[in-house]
Amino acid sequence: MAFFLFFMFRWLEKNLPKVVLAPAVGLISWFIYGFILWTFYISFTNSKILPKYELWGVGQYVKLWKTHKWLIAVDNLLIFTVLFLVICIVIGVILAIFLDQKIRAEGVLRTIYLYPMALSFIVTGTAWKWILNPTLGIQKLFIDMGFENFTFDWLVNREMAIYTIVIAGVWQSSGFVMALFLAGLRSIEDEIVKAAKIDGANLFTVYWKILIPMMRPVFFTSFVILVHISIKSYDLIVALTQGGPGISTTMPALFMTQTAFHKSQVALSAASAIMMFMAVAAVIIPYLYSELRRENVS
Repeated sequence: MAFFLFFMFRWLEKNLPKVVLAPAVGLISWFIYGFILWTFYISFTNSKILPKYELWGVGQYVKLWKTHKWLIAVDNLLIFTVLFLVICIVIGVILAIFLDQKIRAEGVLRTIYLYPMALSFIVTGTAWKWILNPTLGIQKLFIDMGFENFTFDWLVNREMAIYTIVIAGVWQSSGFVMALFLAGLRSIEDEIVKAAKIDGANLFTVYWKILIPMMRPVFFTSFVILVHISIKSYDLIVALTQGGPGISTTMPALFMTQTAFHKSQVALSAASAIMMFMAVAAVIIPYLYSELRRENVS
C-alpha cells in the first residue's frame, strides 16, 4: 500500500500540469468540437423548432443554395471581404510606413490609430449609424453649412448600404493592421536599410522593393485575420443596418441567426453555419500548414 501511494505521489508530481489542465481541455473540446459535430449532424436532418435526429440527406444544403436571401448574403460577404481586406491592408501599410519614420508624438498617433480596435463592433456600428444617418449625420451637417444639394444617403440606399459596413469595418480594423506591419518593419535590421541607401536607393525604393516584400508573413497573417473577421461579421451589421434596407446588407452570420431564431428552421441554419465553418477552415488550414512547415524547415 505504501509503495502504491509513493508511486501515485511521484506520478502526480510529474504529471500535475496535465492533471490540472485535463478537465479544462475536455470541456473546451466538448463545447467547441462537440457542438461543431452536432451542428454538422443536424444539418443533414429536417429539424425545425426542435432538433430531429432522423437523417434527411443533403436536402438542407440544396434548399440553402436555392434561397434568395442566402445568395444575397454570400454576394454581400464577397463584396465586404474584398473591399475590407484590400482597404485595411493598404491603409495599414501606409500608416505603418508613416510611423516607421520615427516621427515625434509617435506614441500618441499610434494610440489614436489603435483606439478604434478597443471598441466593440456594437459601439462602432452604433456610432457610424449616427454619423451616416441622413437626418442626423454628415448629410445634415453639409446641408446646414449651405450645401443644400449635398446627398450622402448610403445608409438608406439599397445599392450603397453594404459600403457603409465596409467604412465602419475599415475604421475599426485598419489600426490593428497598422500595428502588425509596424511590428514587422521594426523587426528588420537597420543594416539592410543602410546598405540599400549606400547603394543609392531612395526611400520609396527601400520600402517598395526591399522592406514590403519582406513583409510576406505579415501580409498572410493580416489576410487570415481580416477574412476571419469578415466571415463572422454579425454585431456590426446588427448595430449599423440590421440587414437592411430590406435584406440588402444581410450577411451569412445574420442569415444563420435569423433562420434559427426567427424562422425556426434549425437544420437550414445549421447548414449555413457549416458553410461558414468550411469557409473559415479554407483560410485557417493553409495558414496553419504553412506555419508548421516553416517551423519544421527552421
